[in-house]
Amino acid sequence: MKYNFDEIVNRRGTYSVKWDGGEFIKEMGLTERYDEETIPLFTADMDLPVPQPLIDALHKTVDHRIFGYSIFPNEYYEAIQSWFQRKHDWKIKKEEIVYSPGTVHALNVAVRAFTEPGDGIIIQRPVYPPFTSVIEQNKRVVRNNALIYDEDGYYSIDFDDFEGKAKEENTKLFILCNPHNPTGRIFQQEELQRLTTICEKHGVLIIADEIHGDLIRCDQTFTPIAKIAEQEDHIITCTAINKTFNVAGLHCTNVIIPNQELRLTFTEEMGMHLPSPFTVSALIAVYNEGEEWLEQLKEYVDETMEWVMEFVKEKLPKVKMRIPEGTYVMWMDFSEYGLTPEEVHDRIYNKANVLLEDGKMFGEEGLPYQRICIPSPRPIIKEAFERMAREFADV
Repeated sequence: MKYNFDEIVNRRGTYSVKWDGGEFIKEMGLTERYDEETIPLFTADMDLPVPQPLIDALHKTVDHRIFGYSIFPNEYYEAIQSWFQRKHDWKIKKEEIVYSPGTVHALNVAVRAFTEPGDGIIIQRPVYPPFTSVIEQNKRVVRNNALIYDEDGYYSIDFDDFEGKAKEENTKLFILCNPHNPTGRIFQQEELQRLTTICEKHGVLIIADEIHGDLIRCDQTFTPIAKIAEQEDHIITCTAINKTFNVAGLHCTNVIIPNQELRLTFTEEMGMHLPSPFTVSALIAVYNEGEEWLEQLKEYVDETMEWVMEFVKEKLPKVKMRIPEGTYVMWMDFSEYGLTPEEVHDRIYNKANVLLEDGKMFGEEGLPYQRICIPSPRPIIKEAFERMAREFADV
């Protein structure tokens, strides 16, 4: 079927964090202004309807009228295995799959399971803020292998610095974000192989957050790091339907752990988590029947990003940005406007009444930046950028 992603679905009054959570958002310090005219484009969920097979599957679950404790049927595991085999040529064994109610939850479990307080954990800033919080809140130490970027805003890995941090005596983990949030990089096979070689050499366990792996540009290819590693025993991979199919509220991350000993340690630390019947129905439906929707979604997001680039070139010419290789976020550099990050924030959040995410949340490397999430109906995106352009027209 053909999906109409331009359709605006009113999310107010549906318990949505981004559309109904104004007081919560203010308490978090994201903005001072939030009202009925705010356009929230800060959180990584979509304002777009999900695939029809998913809707049908959830209706069937509702119609049963009983929502008790649920199991993971064979169809659940088979759907995961089939998806990754078809989409990424990655063979996953059933016993390697461990359910988690969320990716950040899985990262917390991994940090506690495989490190001790005071141990070092490598991350690559600017990066998704919970990477920092799961380290610091568990009393571990951040080892920041900051990504480096060229004059065109293209990010790459500083491998000399990475190895220097990996070989420190108490460095135990590396949390990889690929595709990278917020820069949008998809790390290529040679980069991933080099990372795995260094980590294996120095006994560093890799936790790979690959939940954006299906959300890539139509002309790009994503490779799971465990697929290309010579020894996959030191790699744990987080996958999810949450981002791909816009079902973050259903809490469905699947952690792939090939090493039996690591898998046992992880599951013992996490404890037992049973799924919602809606989670089981959703995963089976989207992995078996959601590919048509996903391909149309990717085309739509690609077209929106092309529109953004043309608009910014004409109306926000001092903003430096590029189309990301993966994810549905765009990383906007406002440094050439000569304003402080606070002044940029005020013009966007308070005057334009558009809610993004300040770059400082991703580490000091993000100070001149703003992150915007693109997967909303294009009329909403256009209105947001037109508002922002008016507020920067005099600079």
